[in-house]
Amino acid sequence: MKKIICLVLFAIGLSVHAQNNLPKLATEIAPLLIGEKIPNVTLTSVENTDVNVTELISKKRTVLVFYRGGWCPYCNAHLAALGEAEKELLDLGYQIIAISPDAPKSLKVTDDKEKLNYLLLSDSTGELSRAVGIAFQAPENYKAIITKGSEGVNSSFLPVPAVFILNTNAEIEFEHITPNFKNRISNDLLIAVAKSLNK
Repeated sequence: MKKIICLVLFAIGLSVHAQNNLPKLATEIAPLLIGEKIPNVTLTSVENTDVNVTELISKKRTVLVFYRGGWCPYCNAHLAALGEAEKELLDLGYQIIAISPDAPKSLKVTDDKEKLNYLLLSDSTGELSRAVGIAFQAPENYKAIITKGSEGVNSSFLPVPAVFILNTNAEIEFEHITPNFKNRISNDLLIAVAKSLNK
């Protein structure tokens, strides 16, 4: 019994330690920089299947988007705007991948609601958000909603909304990171950058 109690306390300690390792504020993050590579992780699709991120990126240039969750109206507006820019980005040879802490079921709700054609992936454990350096400690008033969106997997972090443009080697060629979650990159700027990188 003592062993079980010790293991439970150890697991709680690890969880608290992991949260404490994250920046407290969105303005304190230290994201990967242009020229650095997105790490190789496996995420989960809307259909609840494993997706290797590096393998996916290796197929074509990628607009990689991190958003807070389908519960966030600013994120939903941004996802819908990306849908409007999708054809032009596809014509330029890009694919769009959007990632959030939401569980696959919650991703499906967002996908159906916004009628998105591009790929949504679940990073409920925060493995990729943390590795990219955009995860921070979720404020107390968000914990219930992110726990629900991730089906209990995440109760501790939020990603700062971010857009990365990557080459097929998963190297960052452009990034737009917005600690103020109400501000997002415009389609005009995104397309202009995509065009300039495509030359």
